Amino acid sequence: MTDDHPAPAPRRPFGRWFRETGWRHLVGIVMLVFAAFPLVYVLSASLNPGGTLLTANGLFQNFDLGSYIALFGDPTRPYGAWFVNTIVIGLCASAGTVVLCALAAYAFSRMRFTGRRFGLLTLLLVQMFPQLLAFVAIFLLMSAIGDIFPVLGLNSQIGLIMVYLGGALGVNTFLMYGFFNTVPASIDEAAKIDGAGHARIFFTIILRLVAPILAVIGLLAFIGTTSDFVIASVVLVDPDKQTLAVGLYQFVSQETARNWSVFAAGAVLAAILPMALFLALQRYIVSGLTAGSVK
Repeated sequence: MTDDHPAPAPRRPFGRWFRETGWRHLVGIVMLVFAAFPLVYVLSASLNPGGTLLTANGLFQNFDLGSYIALFGDPTRPYGAWFVNTIVIGLCASAGTVVLCALAAYAFSRMRFTGRRFGLLTLLLVQMFPQLLAFVAIFLLMSAIGDIFPVLGLNSQIGLIMVYLGGALGVNTFLMYGFFNTVPASIDEAAKIDGAGHARIFFTIILRLVAPILAVIGLLAFIGTTSDFVIASVVLVDPDKQTLAVGLYQFVSQETARNWSVFAAGAVLAAILPMALFLALQRYIVSGLTAGSVK
């Protein structure tokens, strides 16, 4: 070989390559198949006109878009309205969660006041009890509020958003508090010297520096609210006001009229919402992971 064409590096024996790096590829392929199989199976079931999951064992043996058409053809099951309701409730609840948790986390991180440590501990302890345990109390509370303020009572989407906001302040505030502590306090002090107050520091400086954790909390809040079934089914009664998680259950809840193919089609379309939000926030999430590893 000449200097312009150096000799290729000798190949490593297969056994050595597998011990050093090959086993990682094998584990990655196994995990990818394990995670992707349920998604592929649901997609195959949505394209199967049989209406049962048993007939969908053969993946993509049938290809029929009738189930997707049937989603929007039943006036008693307004899938389009459920889709819009889910987007509105999910975005409002996630945006409100991010704002409230960021305000609380900033106060706990930057200010020193009586009861600060007790407040953090209380948030953590309260979050240990899932919101599911309180659905009876939520129903009674919403019923009583509805007698005074009907717009916030039962069968109210605004009331459901308020319930979600009340249950999201615990662990999310604690997560933001830890990320806020990684931002040097010297930035706040320099801004105060220039005459900036807490509000200006928070909205113009801190929020930009903690954008990754805001994206993560927003994504988690959106997924949690859009996939909730119990609380949404207790608060929302009118089919036109229900969300996808509650509405889709109607396709398989009746013993004599179960249609798993339409249910699978609705689930496939419902997955577009969190996937689109994740892709939109992916840049912030990845930068947050990288910044966290550096810090």
